[in-house]
Amino acid sequence: MSVVVVQLGQCGNQVGRELFEVVDSDARGQGAKADGERYREASLDRFFSCEESGGNVPTARAVLVDMESKVIGRTLSSAAKTGRWKYGDKNYFCQKKGSGNNWANGFYIHGPKCEDAVMNLVRQEVEKCDRLSGFITTMSLAGGTGSGLGTYVTGCLRDTYPNSFILNHVIWPHRTGEVIVQNYNSVLTLSHLYQSSDGLLIHENDTIHKICSQLLNIKQISFTDVNKVIAHQLGSILQPVCTGLCLTEYSRSPLGIDWQVRPTPAGLPVAAKISPNKELRFNTSVSNLLILRGKEVQNAETGGFNDQALYTSWTPAESALSVWQASQTFNKYERSATMVSNSQSVLKPLDSVVRKAWNMFASRAYVHQYTKYGIAEEDFLDSFTTMEQVVASYSNL
Repeated sequence: MSVVVVQLGQCGNQVGRELFEVVDSDARGQGAKADGERYREASLDRFFSCEESGGNVPTARAVLVDMESKVIGRTLSSAAKTGRWKYGDKNYFCQKKGSGNNWANGFYIHGPKCEDAVMNLVRQEVEKCDRLSGFITTMSLAGGTGSGLGTYVTGCLRDTYPNSFILNHVIWPHRTGEVIVQNYNSVLTLSHLYQSSDGLLIHENDTIHKICSQLLNIKQISFTDVNKVIAHQLGSILQPVCTGLCLTEYSRSPLGIDWQVRPTPAGLPVAAKISPNKELRFNTSVSNLLILRGKEVQNAETGGFNDQALYTSWTPAESALSVWQASQTFNKYERSATMVSNSQSVLKPLDSVVRKAWNMFASRAYVHQYTKYGIAEEDFLDSFTTMEQVVASYSNL
């Protein structure tokens, strides 16, 4: 089944391009045996189409959206230079002026203006799919176009394709700050996506930066380095998992990532486990997905992840952990494992963002820059209420 990727804003377009590069490289690197051929065909059908005018060069099932043309131009050019895959010649929408890192500008101004054009591009991509599985959006929480316009487009996708899966992949901003109003943008984005998305797959910039520095030993870390790591992790989740002739599809849970899981000490009360102002002493999960790929993965010991102490008490034992296994390697690694977790790992950064946004709103800092584009103060309050409820729910797992 095929997916259509909607790349939104500068960050979304950069990550989206790296994702298609990873998918293409992984598919081409499979062996010549029958299982490898099935995997390659399933991967290419999921992410690429073959246009009659495109010869043997696969075309990404993607729509590129940004309010500034230079980002689109660089994305199209860098993909074309590979010679292995490309974007559609007309699969993009751009204008001459961005959203100024303002969520309200992206949502209330640019969103309605570009709705017809963007949704028409999406419709054309959907019509190329023999079987549509759903949509993946890539977007930043910090900026104006990715967050504001991305939120608006997600709502349009939900209204137009109510039965299709929508996975929003969002990039969490650095805690030290990229944009002065990033906490406003994050709260407004997350509260709206919570209503329209089937799943949120979160990557934290701070965590990815640590991977680049501490694990990959990169001295001068660039946006390209960060995007490559994100795309690698995305590919390890989104590529097909083949068992004989069966292809396993996506999970439908809100998503976060944290490998630091351990059973809670006996007798430790919930209030002692979770404190937004302190390090989490234990990470309780609703459910986990473990994806194993490569040589002899069927022999991997995964029993530790079945420990019911890792999960909230109301999660059925049979639903707590899903393990997907594929004999095919991923991106030429002999063995690889990826954990996707719906857990309290999201609690600390989410609580921090909501708290900082509240403090700014209480002093009415920058609020006028949002209200002039059509958002009301009551909309802010509704978004705060929604996210505080999410924080409370995860705190009580």
